[in-house]
Amino acid sequence: MSVTELLQQLVRIPSVNPDNSPGTDQVGEARLAEFLGEWLRDLGAHVEIEEILPGRPNLIARFGPMDDRPRILLGPHLDTVGVEGMTIDPFAADIRDGKMWGRGTSDTKGPMAAMLWGLQQHAALLESAPVAVDFVAFMGEESGQWGSKRFAEQHADDYEFAIVGEPTSLDVVHTTKGSMWATLRTTGKAAHSSQPERGENAVMKLARALDRIETRLSRTLAEFTHPVLGHSTLNVGVIRGGTRPNIVPDWAEAEIDIRTTPSLRDAGGPLRVLQEEVVVTGVEIVDPHDNPPMETDTSHPWIKRIQSVRPASSCVGAPWFSDAAHLAARGLPSVCLGPGSIDQAHTADEFIELKALEEGAEFFSQFIQATVTHPPSPIA
Repeated sequence: MSVTELLQQLVRIPSVNPDNSPGTDQVGEARLAEFLGEWLRDLGAHVEIEEILPGRPNLIARFGPMDDRPRILLGPHLDTVGVEGMTIDPFAADIRDGKMWGRGTSDTKGPMAAMLWGLQQHAALLESAPVAVDFVAFMGEESGQWGSKRFAEQHADDYEFAIVGEPTSLDVVHTTKGSMWATLRTTGKAAHSSQPERGENAVMKLARALDRIETRLSRTLAEFTHPVLGHSTLNVGVIRGGTRPNIVPDWAEAEIDIRTTPSLRDAGGPLRVLQEEVVVTGVEIVDPHDNPPMETDTSHPWIKRIQSVRPASSCVGAPWFSDAAHLAARGLPSVCLGPGSIDQAHTADEFIELKALEEGAEFFSQFIQATVTHPPSPIA
């Protein structure tokens, strides 16, 4: 089986994250985890399916016993974003113009296929190799990252390095911004719209507060900079409120996203600076969900091993967030790496260039071969 045929199989198994307008009833990661489990067992792996949420598992495939060998993991995520509004058949995995089209081809079933193909090429060596190379597939990356959080809590200490599968054009993403999502809510008093003075308009209260918060908080966030990532930022992504145009709205809320640099994390985090702004606006902060930034030292021996296998792989930063940050936050040095471009992720016509996919498969094959035959020097 070629890596292209493998990726077609993965794309044709829908694994859409059920949160945030999936656009299909074919949601959840279980079917894909089951397929991967059988595929990896055929390679000789010991496979565990760990349910994280009902019907939504992580998959852990270990090659060889849990022993004193150093262990690393290859870790893409199982879920994709929704398919609403796509201009192509999201699950057809059609090939044309030197590209494969469909949801997940770039983010992140393309990197997943490249990793799996590399493991397949050297499966006979993995059982007794001096370094154990495991495969872990996380659920829920596109919303709450529950899969990587649980795995980090329970298994991070078993590993010394992780390569998380993301479309990075085979560059080594060693630092990323964190991300805090929160809902800002206001309440008011309902009244008939013909007598607005008898009510209190929660939508207008929120609009005025958001204008103040965006202006002032953006200036504050700009002070927290990073030489690779730039500065922390704010986006107001969703706003809703009220029920009818002839009723003064008694509620309104907005969903925001603060992208966090390491310096903001070290200064107390995004929630602290947000609280300082909303305290004078009458806005309530609801369900803040904070994901940490990540920064792995570029001199790490496993990064050097990656670059020795592929000298063209540069160490770069990214403004987006991934499962790697939760692993790193638990003390497991991590990077993101895989074929494909982040520019195609989440798009209405997502694709991966077949040449890039093949280059990714060849890289992981060479990396795994180098790892199991000539492991890097032990980490001090």
